[in-house]
Amino acid sequence: MDPITVATVGLLVMFVFMLLGMPISFAMLLAGVLGNAVLLSVPAATHLLSTNVWEQASSYGLSVIPLFVLMGQFAYRAGITERLYDAAYKWVGRLPGGLAGTTVVACAGFSAICGSNSATTATMGTIALPEMRRYGYDRALSTGAVAVGGTLGVVIPPSVVLIVIAVQTEQSLLRLFLAAIIPGLILTLLFLLTILAICLRKPELGPLGPATALKEKLVSLSGVLETMILFVLVIGGLYVGWFTPTEAAAAGAFGALVIGLVRRQLSLQKIVQSVAETLRISAMVVLLITGAVLFGRFLTVSRLPFELAGWAASLPVPPGLILLVVLLIYVIGGALMDALGFLVVTIPIFYPLAAALGYDPIWYTILLTIITTMGAVTPPVGVNVFIVNGLAPDIPIHTIFRGVAYFMLAYLLCIAAMWIFPGTVLYLPQVLLG
Repeated sequence: MDPITVATVGLLVMFVFMLLGMPISFAMLLAGVLGNAVLLSVPAATHLLSTNVWEQASSYGLSVIPLFVLMGQFAYRAGITERLYDAAYKWVGRLPGGLAGTTVVACAGFSAICGSNSATTATMGTIALPEMRRYGYDRALSTGAVAVGGTLGVVIPPSVVLIVIAVQTEQSLLRLFLAAIIPGLILTLLFLLTILAICLRKPELGPLGPATALKEKLVSLSGVLETMILFVLVIGGLYVGWFTPTEAAAAGAFGALVIGLVRRQLSLQKIVQSVAETLRISAMVVLLITGAVLFGRFLTVSRLPFELAGWAASLPVPPGLILLVVLLIYVIGGALMDALGFLVVTIPIFYPLAAALGYDPIWYTILLTIITTMGAVTPPVGVNVFIVNGLAPDIPIHTIFRGVAYFMLAYLLCIAAMWIFPGTVLYLPQVLLG
């Protein structure tokens, strides 16, 4: 059978497995093994399976993932998120829609020490939703703010999604982290402007919070200081060369542990809970990477990505139009699957295409990350929306999706800014690293 036909059938088989409810990682593993067995041989396929599983499970580079996840777990259970939210509220709570704005700011802050959109959504939703309910906030606006704020978890570094893509495409993790900072801040600012515009037009949707004295505001900054210390320790340590990515993650996890112990908010039970949750999340991510690598080997043997890239590059249409089609696929895919899962599945297919079209890999990666993340709050799946619904089961799903719809323009404006002004992505890596 023609290798391209085998690859096409392999893709269909993988998606059928997913539709039947099989976990993404196992669907990719099984499709990859079957595909390699057809194109190579059964012994070669089983050998690739054993070596790939061992390589990924024993990879020193992947140890960065559990350490960053552990940092976020320690930070959450040490109360850093609550103090961060309190500080944000004291500074912006008096503005129209201040509590919703506080939620977005706190999500951005927690993203700088977390790296996961679902963890950011669940953590900040637990704190923010009861407060906004108490102050009479519109249910759509409050839940929408939590859902979209959570998406910052995979944009603002350290991001687990960017770590996985860096491993998969062999890009510099530090460059990706630096490249994501400005787009992450732009997206945060656009969310805040959206909330302000909505609440200026309809003040009843987000009532003003109580006034806070300057002294209280200054005192509250201690909560921000902890987050800043961890962020500077990790990103700053990477930049000046003190740490490798894995060492930076270890330093961040240790820093979060020390803060929790000094504040006497990390008991032995909470430490055990943090480690257990870290193991669960890390096992899922490493399995995803293992499946993606094996499936990517299958596609490489079939040469489907390279044939697709060559065909697209030869089309008599502008490269920008081809990229628009790819981005539309990511919008749809991100709405149907978890952002990390969809990126891992499609990177082996579309990354060579972007390279063939001449797009900068760093810019392309950050653009895809934001677009796929947008899918985490769009129907029919919208992972973050269902997390928020789990935290507030009395609020209908359609109400949360209506709240999310307020922020769609912010995503589109951020994507447009990155497309028109690539420097928003590439400036920091070029200036700081050359």
